[in-house]
Amino acid sequence: ALAESGAKVGLLDADIYGPSIPLMMGATSRPGTRDGRIIPVERYGVKMMSIGFMLPNTDDPVVWRGPMLTGVLQQFIRDVEWGDIDYLLVDLPPGTGDVPLSLTQLLPLSGAVIVITPQPVAAQIGMKTMNMFKQVNVPILGLIENMSAFVCPHCNESTAIFDHGGGEKTSTYAQVPFLGEIPLDPKIRTGG
Repeated sequence: ALAESGAKVGLLDADIYGPSIPLMMGATSRPGTRDGRIIPVERYGVKMMSIGFMLPNTDDPVVWRGPMLTGVLQQFIRDVEWGDIDYLLVDLPPGTGDVPLSLTQLLPLSGAVIVITPQPVAAQIGMKTMNMFKQVNVPILGLIENMSAFVCPHCNESTAIFDHGGGEKTSTYAQVPFLGEIPLDPKIRTGG
């Protein structure tokens, strides 16, 4: 949506253990190189970098410890030719591990958007993530509730499979903006 509005957008898949951006964006090519710099893959007007582009087989696991994760994250930030972009969106793994913490030390972040599902256990993890970002002085831009309900494609009835309202309750408790709910919708799954 940002790219379609005319913004120059980069998308960094920082979920090293579970890279999903190549598949979700329908990108099958590999990044190139020029003058010792990595040229990101571009799709839908978005420049992208992911460890998923580097794996010989999409089913290959990434079996690395913390320092290696930080090293590849540094490389994706410093050695990728992002060019003149307006936004660099970073898809992080859930929780408060090495990658989110390293990112806060490598880049000045404008803010974080927390994505949770409605159930209480997801809210608890979301609170820990928000508190981590607050501790390192990264503003929380808001919270989104994903998988808020299942919308039946036949009757359009909505069913709250994973509970309902957890995102809004969490945002109220944390005093951050509630940015909305995204339902489980077969069209969204097909699109990704």
